Amino acid sequence: MSELDCRNLSCPSPVIKTKQALESAPGATLRVLADLGPPRENILRFANSRGFSVQDEENDGFAVITISPALSSEFSDTINRSAATSAILIASDRFGNGPEDLGKLLMKNLVITLIELPSMPEKIFFINSGVHLTTAGSELIEPLSRLNDAGVEILSCGICLDYYGLREKLAIGSITNMYTIAETLMTVSNAVRI
Repeated sequence: MSELDCRNLSCPSPVIKTKQALESAPGATLRVLADLGPPRENILRFANSRGFSVQDEENDGFAVITISPALSSEFSDTINRSAATSAILIASDRFGNGPEDLGKLLMKNLVITLIELPSMPEKIFFINSGVHLTTAGSELIEPLSRLNDAGVEILSCGICLDYYGLREKLAIGSITNMYTIAETLMTVSNAVRI
């Protein structure tokens, strides 16, 4: 078993280093040391999404994550087949460059309209001030919840939530990292930035 020390590294380095270590030794077990909080969560999310067997422990104020080979190739193939084909990146709490109140109204109308379309995106990423739309107090929680219930994955950037002090106020969806955002945008057949 090899060991990888990702402590004191900022996002997305822990996930990238973990991915590289797993790819450099396919079939081997990897023990990753990581800071608690987002680095730990991001590594766990990455390993689980790839079908690895994962053990997570806490030791002396840091995470010890043991990642073992995938349970079966059939499970890994299922993950690959279920990759998103369309994604939206929302990088602001408003739509367009005009007056603030108009931009916020347009963003609300856009999200509500997405619910009515015959073909919805599989993932919507919220970055920068866009994370305000997924947190407590946002007028879009109800329409975003409807999208989520319809199968659209709602994902907010962890670094952005921390920057605005909103991590504890996340009201819809889950927290993601830049590695997942970049990987998805580069592999989907249709990506739209708003």
